[in-house]
Formats: sequence, C-alpha cells, structure tokens
Amino acid sequence: MSASDTTSPAAPPRTAAIVVAAGAGLRAGQPLPKQFAPWRGKPVVRHSVEALIAAKVSPVVVMIPERAEDLAGKALSGLDVRLVTGGQTRQDSVRRGLEALTAEAPDLVLIHDAARPVLKPLVIERLQAALVEHAGAIPVLSVVDSLAHASGTMMGQPADRTALRRVQTPQAFHYPVILAAHRSWTGTSDAGDDAQVAQAAGIEIALVEGDEALHKLTFASDFPTNLPPVRIGTGYDVHQLADGEELWLNGIRIDHHQGLAGHSDADVAIHALVDALLGAIGAGDIGQHFPPSDPQWRGASSDRFLAHAVSLVGEAGYAVGNVDVTIICEAPKIGPHREAMRARLAELLGVDIGAVSVKATTTEKLGFTGRGEGIAAQAAACLVRMEG
Repeated sequence: MSASDTTSPAAPPRTAAIVVAAGAGLRAGQPLPKQFAPWRGKPVVRHSVEALIAAKVSPVVVMIPERAEDLAGKALSGLDVRLVTGGQTRQDSVRRGLEALTAEAPDLVLIHDAARPVLKPLVIERLQAALVEHAGAIPVLSVVDSLAHASGTMMGQPADRTALRRVQTPQAFHYPVILAAHRSWTGTSDAGDDAQVAQAAGIEIALVEGDEALHKLTFASDFPTNLPPVRIGTGYDVHQLADGEELWLNGIRIDHHQGLAGHSDADVAIHALVDALLGAIGAGDIGQHFPPSDPQWRGASSDRFLAHAVSLVGEAGYAVGNVDVTIICEAPKIGPHREAMRARLAELLGVDIGAVSVKATTTEKLGFTGRGEGIAAQAAACLVRMEG
C-alpha cells in the first residue's frame, strides 16, 4: 500500500469556552458578586473554569464586570484564562467574548454561566458529541413537578410538563454559527440564553441530558453556613478468599495464593472506606451507588468507587480530614505493604499521607477470618467543612 492510499485521522475539533461572570449576583446575599464568593472551598467561578481546563478546552475566556480585574485575578489565580470585560446585558457580554476569540477561530465553543459551578466531564462530552451532527446543543432536564399557569395569586390552567424542559449551561455551538447569530441579534430585551439567540437566527438546537448537579446558585440559601464543622462515618465489609482471584487491598495488588471474590475487584478495605465516607454525609452505602447486580461493575477497580465517594463529599461541602482503615486477617502479612497502601489511599483521597492510617489485626484464629476463609475490614472517616 502506498502512502497515498492512507489517510491521517481527522484532528479533533478545537473547543473554546466563554464563562459568563459579568453580573452583579445581588440576590445571593453575598458581600461581593456571587461568582467570586467562596463556595465549597474556592470562588464559585473557579469551579467550572477548572472543569473546562481539565476537559482540555482552550482558550477559556471569562467575562467579568467593569473594574473587577483584581477580584477576578485573585479568584482565578494560577489558571490559564483570558479576562474580558462584559457588557450591559448577558447577550452583549457573550458577544464580546465571541469577538475575543476571532484570532483563534475555534471550531466549537461552550458558553457557560459561572453560577453553575458543578460542571461534570460527561455533560461536556455529550455536548461535543451532539455537535458532530448539529450546529447547536444544550443540556436539559425533565420537569418533574406539576405545573400551572398563575392568575395573580390564584391557580390558573395546568401546564403540560411533558413538553417542557429545564435548560442549563454550558450551551455548545459551532463557533462561526453562534458568532454570526450574536452579531445579528436585534432583540429589544436581553436574551435569556444563547440558545434563544441561536434560535432567532434560524439555528436548530439539539437537546442532550443535563445534570442535577448543574444547579444555578441564585439565592442566599445556596451558600449554606450552617453545616456542622465535622462529620464522622464508619464502614465495614467482608469478602471471601478464593482460588484463582487477585488480592487487592487499599488499592495495592498483593501476591498471595488466594484472592478476594466479589463482583468488582473485591478490595474489601476500600469498600469499607467508601462506606465510611458515604455514611459521613448521609449518602447511603456502596451497594446503592454501585449495585452488584449491575454488570458494568463486574471486575471494576474499586479506585472508581472511592473517587465517586470523594466527589460526593466535596459536593456536600466537605473535605476529607483523616481516615483510619483496619484490615482483619490471618494472612497475608499487611505490615510490608502498609506504607504503599497509605500512599495509594492518600493519592486517591487527595490528602497528605499523614491523614491516612492503615492498621491490621488478627482474630487469634477465631471465626471465619481466623480460619482463613475471608478478610474483613473496617474504616472510619472524619470530614471537615470547607469554607464557603
């Protein structure tokens, strides 16, 4: 086959982002615009900007209020972003952001409200996938409550919720298309979002599944200050030892003549720790989040379960303070692996190794662990409230 018979794979589309953070945000009751207020340990705007950068979106343009360069610079310190002063309306701010991208001329652009800080990678992926066939796409959620028209303070006619969707951001478009739409916008009032601007220009908008976590911070109640400063959780798990299985404990593979049997990799220590973290925030147990009946978790690394629990801890407004894991078995010896286990757990939890304790004990030959039939583990986790 000659070189002329082969074709190089197409380069992935270049995706840029505009984060709209130019509003006053007065309803949130904060002493400064809500997009710069602390929330779960960092300024609101920083959450979604970090998520976009992690998703390899570049450049990221952040629209800010007039004379807010110092405030925005402090909130986004260390991040590779471009600050652009917004306009009098949201639509005008977005248009200015789009104009600021003309030199790069990206293929795609995501337009996101800074007040929606919990932006998950899957939402970004869904939007990018939709743009393969469509000029624009937005994330939406179904309406679950009954709806009714209002007649003053009295109930009017019911509304059909099956035809309605809750619209979120980021909203995704082919860059030249949305730039032209904003340049041609002639609406007499501010557009509610960019999909409205696009639709007014005749662009059809695809719908993709949004995420409840993309809640928009709007009111003072969205910035809770009454969370307890510390929360504690405990966990306990047991798995049977079996021939032909690998032995994983605290994320470390250990050479042993038997391993633990289970639907996932059966890392009994991590499973106990996951339950401790979930218990501390009142989020159920590992079986509720990763049911053994679901085939997608067959053979899955328990690292994924722990990462999910840590994410939920952060969403609840907490950080991991310290954890303590005890492994109960006659064999293998845990001592030679203890420091590797501590280091691995510290990495997965995002904490210093000094916040991780791993211990081991036996049952003096008593019970199923004493007979070498299985391994048990128990864990305790202390969570500390994040500022904001």
